[in-house]
Amino acid sequence: MVTGAGARATADPVVVVGAGPAGLTAARELDRAGVDFVVLEMDGTVGGLSRTVRHGGYRFDIGGHRFLTKVPAVEEMWREVLGSELVRRERRSRILYRGRYFDYPLRIGTVLRGLGPAYAARAVLSFAAARLAPRRPERSMEDWVVNRFGDFLYRAFFKTYTEKVWGVPCAEIGAEWAAQRIRGLSFARAVGAMLPGGGRGIKSLAESFHYPRLGPGQLWEAVAGGLGEPHRLHLHTRVVSIRHAGGRVRSVVSRNGRGEVSTPAAHVVSSMPLRDLVEALDPPPPDAVLQAARALRYRDFVTVALVVDRPGLFPDQWLYVHDPALRVGRIQNYGNWSPDLVGEPARSLLGLEYFCFEGDGLWTLPDGEMAALARREVETLGIAPAASVREAMVVRMRHAYPVYDAGYAERLAVIRGWLQRLANLHPVGRNGLHRYNNQDHSMLTAMLAVRNILGERHDVWAVNADCEYLEEARVELRAAAPGRVSAPPPRLEPAA
Repeated sequence: MVTGAGARATADPVVVVGAGPAGLTAARELDRAGVDFVVLEMDGTVGGLSRTVRHGGYRFDIGGHRFLTKVPAVEEMWREVLGSELVRRERRSRILYRGRYFDYPLRIGTVLRGLGPAYAARAVLSFAAARLAPRRPERSMEDWVVNRFGDFLYRAFFKTYTEKVWGVPCAEIGAEWAAQRIRGLSFARAVGAMLPGGGRGIKSLAESFHYPRLGPGQLWEAVAGGLGEPHRLHLHTRVVSIRHAGGRVRSVVSRNGRGEVSTPAAHVVSSMPLRDLVEALDPPPPDAVLQAARALRYRDFVTVALVVDRPGLFPDQWLYVHDPALRVGRIQNYGNWSPDLVGEPARSLLGLEYFCFEGDGLWTLPDGEMAALARREVETLGIAPAASVREAMVVRMRHAYPVYDAGYAERLAVIRGWLQRLANLHPVGRNGLHRYNNQDHSMLTAMLAVRNILGERHDVWAVNADCEYLEEARVELRAAAPGRVSAPPPRLEPAA
């Protein structure tokens, strides 16, 4: 039964669509509140992008996930579920550019020193030129970065990698993406820090993080296992229709191996891609809303995990590969996340990440050819000889990143405006809100959605909307009095 201030009591369950971080967090919160629910997941495993894949005695991430947050409710959940299995790790990741390694997040002073005098001088002159004649209006990611770092550093450290990730020119990526994701960097302050007495007051991202001993999937497998009755979680179940009438969702139609099932719904918490959600509505929304949803784009990627007969290949969790001649974007060294992912001290387990669009050349490349490409590229980079690769596993992930292309914000506003007519429909998570959220952001949106079901009023869309990292400042999850609108999450300032 679902009850709440101003809400009618109903015997129908809350239907949670998706068993990734947002969906399972919502399910856990509903369970703790004594609210009946069911979870519908189209895949055969839980965790979404935060799953951990098992192959023989090896485990590997899809994308890599640092457990780092300043949302106390999220951290409390991690600790309650994992306990001593949540281990601490020192943060280490670098950029590989022109055969040299540079710390990531970027430290501009270190970058200038590492480039050498000639390239450093070009970077400084380029920055000065951008300050004298900034690009106006500032529409794209390219405009945003060039205005703050100059054209030279933009092309060296932002353009190639960003275009690998997104598959579109930086000139077609919205400036708000850069404002949201590029934090803690200032060319002028960093140069000042290189001078005598400099550096005071410059703030950076955290230098350490927590991580489940057996990978992020360990968390979500434990959450799913603690939901009680097994029939509450339905895997291999795809939502095909969301039926609504009178301003409320009435039922969710799903399909599994046995056919279609219609589930009455008191509320729906949806982490399915926003484009798919809109297209599933029955009756359909107006054409303008449908067209806005169909124009939303997603970036997919392929992970090739390589078992290498050599230990200690490099000290980082991640390497970012900026060389445009190579297809790989990032390389994970899973043993540096947790040695228990590998289990064999004499070997390394690498994850090469290839960003693509579903259906393009990389996505459709047969597994054997993807593995061969990964072997060649680790050898080209000097990380390990291709002959030292003992095994290769290929995993494809759809809808990994919502794309912030030109016009996406306007399309999102059209969709959001219409969805607000359905009082008991609650989009959450990265794909549910079409927002490039971190795992903790997605969890927070789910927590707030459940509070709304219980009678509070929170703007879930405001989470991570002010272009700041939640890992940089504490955000208290405050309860709102029933019937009152809570303040949106406060503006976040970098932590010292």
